[in-house]
Amino acid sequence: MAISCRVLIVDDELLVRQGIKHLLNWEHEGFQIVGEASNGKEALELIERLEPHIVITDIVMPVMGGEELTRAIKSRFPQIEVIILSSFGEFDYVRSTFQSGVADYILKPKLEAFQLLDIVQRTARKIPSLKLVESDDDGGLSIHAMLDKLLSGYEMDTQDTTLAEAFPYNRYQLFGADLKQIQTKGRDQSGDSRWLDRMKAELEADLPHAVYVHLPTEPNMVVWLINLDQSEMAALTHTARRLAAWTRSQFPEIGWTLGESFSDLSQLGMYYKERFHKLNAYRFFLPESRQLIVFDELPKSTDEERIFNMNHFSELMNRRQFDEAFGKLLEHVNGLASQYKTDVFEFKSFVGNVIFNITILLGRLESDMKKLEESKYKYFKLIGDTTHASEAVALLNAFIDEANDVIGKRGTAGSNSNMTQLLHFIREHYAEPLSLTELAKHFHFNPSYLSSYFTSHNKEGFSEYLNKIRVEKAAELLQDDSSSISEISGMVGYSDHSYFTKVFKKLTGLSPSHYRKQYTGKKRD
Repeated sequence: MAISCRVLIVDDELLVRQGIKHLLNWEHEGFQIVGEASNGKEALELIERLEPHIVITDIVMPVMGGEELTRAIKSRFPQIEVIILSSFGEFDYVRSTFQSGVADYILKPKLEAFQLLDIVQRTARKIPSLKLVESDDDGGLSIHAMLDKLLSGYEMDTQDTTLAEAFPYNRYQLFGADLKQIQTKGRDQSGDSRWLDRMKAELEADLPHAVYVHLPTEPNMVVWLINLDQSEMAALTHTARRLAAWTRSQFPEIGWTLGESFSDLSQLGMYYKERFHKLNAYRFFLPESRQLIVFDELPKSTDEERIFNMNHFSELMNRRQFDEAFGKLLEHVNGLASQYKTDVFEFKSFVGNVIFNITILLGRLESDMKKLEESKYKYFKLIGDTTHASEAVALLNAFIDEANDVIGKRGTAGSNSNMTQLLHFIREHYAEPLSLTELAKHFHFNPSYLSSYFTSHNKEGFSEYLNKIRVEKAAELLQDDSSSISEISGMVGYSDHSYFTKVFKKLTGLSPSHYRKQYTGKKRD
């Protein structure tokens, strides 16, 4: 039976996309889910290649939402019908999309199989060139639909006669290509599709008896499930090497991954998400020249946990020992980048967070921070878009160069040793009953002169700076439940608990108790 209606699902929540895919036996009803995307931008790229008849899209998504996507579809692909997914609180958005030509909408909280089927069938009937064809089979799932369910974590009887006949051998392996860098580096992915034909030809030549099925994975990944006899596994590795060698010159952005073998098809979802996907992610840290990752050919790796001492880094920055601080930071980041088992998201988050912290720490010491404050957001985005650890390290080095420019331009005022000593003394003795008079006595200043001197060489006056330091330390202590708020008040230098509460709320916007509750709540989440 020829399936006549192609459907694309767009939602930033994976569970919603999977729910829609597996709510119906789409093929039996005359539909085919041709792809899925997590935002409007991804969807438009897929529409160019997949040419769906119907797009089912969420309203609120990152990068590009459903409202903007609908306008783009109706402008560029007027023949495509759009169905909106929404919650009760998004009806104003839904109303605006109807003005752009939306066919219908579905409320997420009330999504049921019969309602979804009714809406897509009514929408399909609006397409003049499309005649919906229902299947005349017994309603059983196709091989592709079964594998899609297994990939999504659904339990299925893998001893089913259909599956047993389709996959006659005792071993399975996942073999795939990562295409993300093709688009990142501006290559036309659709124009380079001829390499897919080459891949199929190589598999047919080297493994004439094996069974291989293209799996419905995320965009920019092409993954094949290969069912083969154990005696053919060496031949598959040979095929992978030859394909990697072929693409090295023509498509250097493509990365290949050959996963470990397994014998139980019911474990397909686990092997893809927890083994193959993780193996492919190692590419972010491995040498860029390594186009092929084979599960049993990885270099030795240590599981040693690297912890960065942010408190020591902050102290070095506050003492204006910038070279030492930045040196220790880069040493730590390069160490993380050398361990391919490092989590990519955590690595990028650390680099972004440390850039954020540097701007805060320098903001206390330097006056002209406007350019650096603005450029940090550019670095956040660029780091998030990196495809290799070396790119993130290079961006961190570039940001440190900009920070050093700010430090260098401060000139004589920036090297004022008296001010450096004053700030360091306050940070060391904030918990004591410190006053401007005591500070003046310690450094042999006249108190009134010290007050004006402090203000002219620092963004805050003495009292404001001392309160800020004390509140910062109190915030750290509040993140731990071991001390009461009253005890913390005394620990950071306040003899009056009510005054501490007033100052803390003024600087943070939250009372100490609310801050602790909010932080511990987030920590539990």
